[in-house]
Amino acid sequence: MTFGRFSQSAKAMAPMSDINVTPMVDVMLVLLVIFMITAPLINHAVKLDLPIAQSAAVPQNAQTITLSIDAKGVLYLEYESLNFIDLDTRLALLSKKNPQPELQLRADKETRYEVIAQVMAAAQAQGLSKIGFITDVNPSQTGKK
Repeated sequence: MTFGRFSQSAKAMAPMSDINVTPMVDVMLVLLVIFMITAPLINHAVKLDLPIAQSAAVPQNAQTITLSIDAKGVLYLEYESLNFIDLDTRLALLSKKNPQPELQLRADKETRYEVIAQVMAAAQAQGLSKIGFITDVNPSQTGKK
């Protein structure tokens, strides 16, 4: 018989002394697959190689207002120094003009981002929707076209 004997001998009634490792191997392989899939997702750091923006100069039109911010966070609206309280009233007046002017921010590279974010939030709160950032020309690109 191919399945062995079905006799009631003492040897057949003895407990099995082998450990069946097949279920344990199945569980371990499933865990291995789960860890292989989730391990790359656990990395919290995102490494970015940001591109360098090269753009042509935008022509200056009559509906632009320049707001400069120096390294200390002092605001200048068209060369006139002002504080954040005066900024809100001036931006409210600018937003009522028709057509609405574009606010161009010129910020020193040492300016804290917090100040820039506050200025942008104030402009948005007053209804100015067109905001541009003014930068210097890349010196290596001045001779190239």
